[in-house]
Amino acid sequence: MSDISWLKHKQIQDYPWWVRLLLRGQMKKYGTPLFPTLYWGRSPMALLLFTLFFKFFERRKSPLEPALRSLIMVRISQVNWCSFCVDMNSLFLLERAQAIHKLEDLHSWPTSTHFSEKEKAALAYAEAVTRPDQSVPIDIRENLKQYFSEDEIVELTALIGYQNLSSKFNYALSIPAQGLCEMRTAPLPITDEEPQG
Repeated sequence: MSDISWLKHKQIQDYPWWVRLLLRGQMKKYGTPLFPTLYWGRSPMALLLFTLFFKFFERRKSPLEPALRSLIMVRISQVNWCSFCVDMNSLFLLERAQAIHKLEDLHSWPTSTHFSEKEKAALAYAEAVTRPDQSVPIDIRENLKQYFSEDEIVELTALIGYQNLSSKFNYALSIPAQGLCEMRTAPLPITDEEPQG
């Protein structure tokens, strides 16, 4: 497998046994190892913590519905220009909700009729947290409290932080989409142009 980023990844046999096991599971499920795992795997402890964090959000007793989690993760991925994360999280969203109309309208969610008020509150909060240029406006926080308990807000905030970590890691290393989701959506930022530099 050739390198897909501006950094090299290791040969699969050079990763620790448990990383190889994870990569084999991905090959079985997706037909190929997931590109980010090849790079996270260069720092096995970071990969372990990153994977445990993901598993935490995916637990059955999460106070956030699976489809809402995926919706938030796709939007943050769009904002952060992470084509891999848009691809992967779009797949999860379609598996969980079969909501192709939401995926198609996600770039214009504030005016779309396909989103509930609860989803719009969560999306507004996710975008506000993800923007580096301002704090979360009071009206967004107050609106969020109409639909989510304080415990749910804390978990939502942690999910937003996690997805920002994931998408910024992948974007920084130029990790591309892998064609996991048949429905392709280009990353759509808050600004009009992709960041340069």
